Amino acid sequence: MPGRINQYDDVPVTKEDLDWAELITLDLGLYQQPGGKQQLVKQLDHAVRHVGFFYVKNFNITPEEVNRQFALGREFYALPLEEKLKFHNEDDLRSGEYNGYRPAGLRTIGNGVKDNIQVYNIPKFDGHHNRSHPAILQDNIQEIEEFSRKCHDEVVVKLLRLFAILLELEDEDQLVKDHLYDVKGEDHLRYMHYKAREAEENKKVADLYGAGHTDLGTVTLLFRQPVAALQILNSEGQWKWVKPQDATITINTCDALTALTGGLIKSSIHRVHAPPADQAHLDRLGLLYFARPNNHVVLDPIPNSPLLQRLGLTANAFTELGQHLTTEQWVKARQSQQQRDKVEAKISQEGKYEYKEKDLEILPGLHARYYN
Repeated sequence: MPGRINQYDDVPVTKEDLDWAELITLDLGLYQQPGGKQQLVKQLDHAVRHVGFFYVKNFNITPEEVNRQFALGREFYALPLEEKLKFHNEDDLRSGEYNGYRPAGLRTIGNGVKDNIQVYNIPKFDGHHNRSHPAILQDNIQEIEEFSRKCHDEVVVKLLRLFAILLELEDEDQLVKDHLYDVKGEDHLRYMHYKAREAEENKKVADLYGAGHTDLGTVTLLFRQPVAALQILNSEGQWKWVKPQDATITINTCDALTALTGGLIKSSIHRVHAPPADQAHLDRLGLLYFARPNNHVVLDPIPNSPLLQRLGLTANAFTELGQHLTTEQWVKARQSQQQRDKVEAKISQEGKYEYKEKDLEILPGLHARYYN
């Protein structure tokens, strides 16, 4: 039986006047209304082509359900390290298996500073990822599965239909059929914990918890996080802070969707900055859902999109190398590169991260990028 877990309460938002990004908010309450989807697509068009970030509201997941997941994440990270390490396997990480626990400090970022990020990934409940979990999560696993499925059904599926309309696909469900929850795939729910650092240590890594990067799937859902840290690179090449908006989910579009759309939909570039001064002492707890195409889906540009055909977007970074990767192949290659032992980055005072080229190789001819 699930045990009693204390309520999760948000910390206060920052009072600092930060350089906030201007992002659109999609009201999914319009989705079922006449003409609602077309209205949402008009809003979405500019955001996904130029920024890759937006908010959604009215998504049929209650604040109580969201806060319950934050509470479960909090309770997990409060466990003794030796208990959490029972769910960590370093060999699995290096081979591209990323579910379960990843402790902080596995990687030296640069200038002798180790990473401050703990991750616990729970794969979607499609029958292909049977794993044990610590008791605090296992005792609540039915609730976690219901939340995971709601992320997919109430948010991801609706966005996929909007993307299909944007691409002028005849079948509004074409992308949905490539992202079925109960078909084998790499979607997962994540509890993420960033430990606060001392200012002197942050300075050694250009005040960053994570350098600029893109995510590798279709879309990422980030539930409201009051500790300001997320920044996006806008179309003018400027880093802007992402403001925590009440009752919203922050969405970013990712590499697999960029590949499927021949580059039309931007894979958003983002990073995690040390929080502002009035929140610098706070640890940061994140709740995210990562959606990806089913494992068998080939990540070639969608051939029957009239829009892509008109724009001549019929190739991507994979096909230009003669590669026709499935999602499963892409995820394994990218995750293996991310978890591979690397020489620590050379970090300039301006915050430029430089790695050796061999450490960034995903496939012959294809390298990961870190954005400065």
